[in-house]
Amino acid sequence: MHLVIFGCGYSGTAIAKAFMAEGFRISGTTRSEEKAAALRAQGIEAFVFDGETLDATLVDAMRSATHLVQSIAPREAGDPLLKLAGERIETLMPELSWIGYLSTVGVYGDHKGEWVSEETPCVPVSGRSKERLEAEAAWIAIGERIGIPAAVLRLSGIYGPGRNAFVNLARGTARRLIKKDQVFNRIRVEDIGASARFLSEHKLGGIYNVTDDRPGPPQDVIVEAARLMGVEPPPEQAFETAELTPMARSFYGENKRVSNAKLKAAGFTFAFPTYPQSLAQLLQNEAWRG
Repeated sequence: MHLVIFGCGYSGTAIAKAFMAEGFRISGTTRSEEKAAALRAQGIEAFVFDGETLDATLVDAMRSATHLVQSIAPREAGDPLLKLAGERIETLMPELSWIGYLSTVGVYGDHKGEWVSEETPCVPVSGRSKERLEAEAAWIAIGERIGIPAAVLRLSGIYGPGRNAFVNLARGTARRLIKKDQVFNRIRVEDIGASARFLSEHKLGGIYNVTDDRPGPPQDVIVEAARLMGVEPPPEQAFETAELTPMARSFYGENKRVSNAKLKAAGFTFAFPTYPQSLAQLLQNEAWRG
């Protein structure tokens, strides 16, 4: 069994580890030779992919792929892999039996803090979320065309070893922004890896929210991490007057609670269903630094 991951970054590497534990051969792409060397050090066959061309060595690796995960964000011109390989995927990857596409809960847009599920109509706010929605539909259509399951994993705010509130507190970059009634969902990166493996193992396609059980105000995560670390949390800051990048500010323009009931009903069990439990585990295992 051979998994090829396009965009083997933070989430992609967690997926690689989950499949590797089951004896899969793993190939992954990244954007620089330095990052490729880091992937190779973890046992991943790494290829540099610029999103513009598929070189001969990568095409050769794709030929034996039984599983595909596409994690590269779409650009203004659309999904780079769809553009290069979408119409000839069955020729390039004749052994393919499952496709996973990493998307975002951002495709739902703003729902004023209400619960959303996979059945909720998507009203994306940002251009990047509209592009994601188009890519989702295209990958599902490819799966239908070639007769294999294509799963869309809609991910919420990703955290885990090396990327978490403890790291931000230690660096002095943690912020306790307060916006009335704002909530977010989160997902531990290892649960992304495990859910991708679960969906592929059970040959499941369609759309799945990959998110935790406990949507909540972002400032509460900082307070809990500070409590666990035994340090003072940063002072509260009003969202309206805080200096933020346009992208950071745009995240606060969407407010929703995302349900993971469909994935659970399929039989998946989250290892880290809530952030207090997950943060405590990161600290106890001294894994928070990454």
